[in-house]
Amino acid sequence: MSDRAPQPVERQLPTEESRDLLALVRDMIQREIAPRAAAEEDAGHFPREIFALLSESGLLGLPYDAEYGGGDQPYEVYLQVLEELAAARLTVGLGVSVHSLACHALAGYGTKEQQATHLPAMLGGGLLGAYCLSEPSSGSDAASLRTKAVRDGDDWVITGTKAWITHGGVADFYTVLARTGGEGARGITAFLVPGDAEGLNAAAPERKMGMKGSPTAQLHFDGVRVPDSRRIGEEGQGFAIALSALDSGRLGIAACAIGVAQAALDEAVSYATGRQQFGRPIADFQGLRFMLADMATQIEAGRSLYLAAARLRDAGRPFSREAAMAKLFCTDAAMRVTTDAVQVLGGYGYTLDFPVERFMREAKVLQIVEGTNQIQRMVIARHLVGPETR
Repeated sequence: MSDRAPQPVERQLPTEESRDLLALVRDMIQREIAPRAAAEEDAGHFPREIFALLSESGLLGLPYDAEYGGGDQPYEVYLQVLEELAAARLTVGLGVSVHSLACHALAGYGTKEQQATHLPAMLGGGLLGAYCLSEPSSGSDAASLRTKAVRDGDDWVITGTKAWITHGGVADFYTVLARTGGEGARGITAFLVPGDAEGLNAAAPERKMGMKGSPTAQLHFDGVRVPDSRRIGEEGQGFAIALSALDSGRLGIAACAIGVAQAALDEAVSYATGRQQFGRPIADFQGLRFMLADMATQIEAGRSLYLAAARLRDAGRPFSREAAMAKLFCTDAAMRVTTDAVQVLGGYGYTLDFPVERFMREAKVLQIVEGTNQIQRMVIARHLVGPETR
């Protein structure tokens, strides 16, 4: 419709190295990801080759230590890379975020021996990870999970079912939370389970509204045996490890949401400046101009919010409340912006010929994953007024 190409986001990056990194990412997106995104999503193709390329390029372990093959980048930089990837294709951006989440437990709570043994392959050796917390009967109430791990000599035997697992069935390793003790949060322990472990099977992928290229599946653990050397942290520490990972993971979701919203805004601006009605571009009409202005403002506010939380994390300060705020605001903003983008395009926005309908379908899931936005409001309220009384 319009020859007007979207301008790259003006980013405040802390170093020349990080600016070069963003340039590398943008070049890879233009060459390898963006040209194939629409067709591959429509076909439900999982781009495993892209994740191999990201690993080879050092982009799957950006926020982790260089000692083990990571990129030693602050979260402030890592999240902006995620945003760029998600703007090109959410399956890729969210996939990188999930992989980072799957590495968090070992990187933060593993022994030096465990880290030296496993992290190099996880961060830069071509492996892809997944995170196994949710179950069919425990989603928001994660502390009630039922998957059990029973000690048998030097091994643990894991039995149960995990649900809504991104990369379920295609991951090379799974960070699994299982019950090793009594009821409640204190009876949960974390394990690193190989993707090819005997007794581990994936169900058929879920049939989803969006993100059709990203497999989401139940995982069945039928007496999966893992050695105690693959237990991460202390027995009973798993829930605390999970919550720590989710604080960081929520920032990843926030960044992905802003990426999708930015892509929708770019498409809406391009269309509005090229589409003619009543003898002039529809971008000349005040009602539509104000809509675009509101969309851009929500995106900038969300970006500032997730970056402020990331900088707290980088400084070693508490950021749980801010992470919940960022996840809540950014994903709600993405839903509003993508819906408005469809409206800007009118009938064309509702067709598969333009990408905004895909952006709208993808934005919806971001309000749900890694803690629904209702859960985020509960987290924020607890920080403000304390836990709920019973």
